[in-house]
Amino acid sequence: MISMHLNLFILGCGHHKAAWRHPHSSVERLADIRYYEELARLAERGCFDAVFFADGHAAGNVADGPLWTLEPLTMLAAMARATEHIGLIATVSSTFYTPFHAARLLASLDHISGGRMGWNLVTSMFDAEARNHGLEAMPSHAERYARAEEFANAVLALWDSWSDNALLRDRQGDYACAQGVRPIQHRGAHFGVEGPLTVPRSPQGHPVMFQAGASEPGRDLAARYAEAIYAVAYDLPAAQAYYGDIQARVKAAGRPKVAIMPGLVTYVGSTEEEARRKQRELDELLPVESSRRQLSQFIGQDVSDWALDAPVPDLPPLDAFTGPKGRYANILRIIERERPTLRQLLGRLAAGGGHCTLVGTPERIADEMQRWVEQGGADGFNLMPPSLPGSFEDVVEQLVPELQRRGLFRREYAGSTLREHLGLTRPRCS
Repeated sequence: MISMHLNLFILGCGHHKAAWRHPHSSVERLADIRYYEELARLAERGCFDAVFFADGHAAGNVADGPLWTLEPLTMLAAMARATEHIGLIATVSSTFYTPFHAARLLASLDHISGGRMGWNLVTSMFDAEARNHGLEAMPSHAERYARAEEFANAVLALWDSWSDNALLRDRQGDYACAQGVRPIQHRGAHFGVEGPLTVPRSPQGHPVMFQAGASEPGRDLAARYAEAIYAVAYDLPAAQAYYGDIQARVKAAGRPKVAIMPGLVTYVGSTEEEARRKQRELDELLPVESSRRQLSQFIGQDVSDWALDAPVPDLPPLDAFTGPKGRYANILRIIERERPTLRQLLGRLAAGGGHCTLVGTPERIADEMQRWVEQGGADGFNLMPPSLPGSFEDVVEQLVPELQRRGLFRREYAGSTLREHLGLTRPRCS
């Protein structure tokens, strides 16, 4: 029987754009670390592989609602002390970090958590972020990915700069074996890093590397380096196409198969009507103008004068779009398959921005999740609850037991590290 992987993607009050407006939202607690600790413990109760934080380096339009509040790596340090088993993953930008800084932070967190740390390598995307780091605009797409590959190589080399047996801790002799701690002498187009790292080899050797590339350079980077991949897929055919392409690239790179986890938005109810009522409650709170702004950002053009109840105008083809291609491809697919009005498209994108959305009973949602895993579309899912904690409580209390009943998901943790949860081996360094 196939066993799937499940991550919780934590974002503010939930992934629905209007979740913070709901009377039962946690909007007053977004700067309270106890809120995130409680979510992590809830995910741990559900035996999830990990919790995951995305990150951005610009505030956006603060009137539209919360986006980024606390810095993710800082939060994960606290959450590591509040949990025992669950993996802890945060986004790290190769455009704004240096390899030494990132390697040091992540290795430290791997020690703090006892081997539960992962990182999602991204290149970032918006000029507003660049302007917060001394740049006028983001580097070109090609330059960002060239930098990301060099960044990954340097980070991995820094983690390998300490051998597994380098620490001696001999009170009558040496603290560490000098031959087991080596400089890396990295000199590249983007970074110069002498090394070695100041942090000894961490419990996992390397914190688990995730990636979410959708463009050609992004897919190539994921195939060469990622140990697990977050994906964007509107439906099973899109998921299967991405899955097959990535696994073929991974095989061509001479690497073992990697776990691929598409994003998944769920509205769970004891009946179909209850689930749809939960969806309507959030959709009815959606402010139209901020939703227009979000769509404008997603597709790279102004939609402020588009008629709300008219069909969405034709959009440029995918190969002509220079922004984030994964989400844009999903929007094109939604328009092609559903032929929505602008109002309908805004509602569809309100939670998850085009990721697969399932609305229904635990049995119906489990049926579809099982179909994706068994038919080569996914190895698991990155759960994106439309509201937090409510939508995720429904997952843990109703959906997870159904998956467990079918033998599709663990009932308890078999290991103590994120690598063990994902079935990954620990890299050795002699």
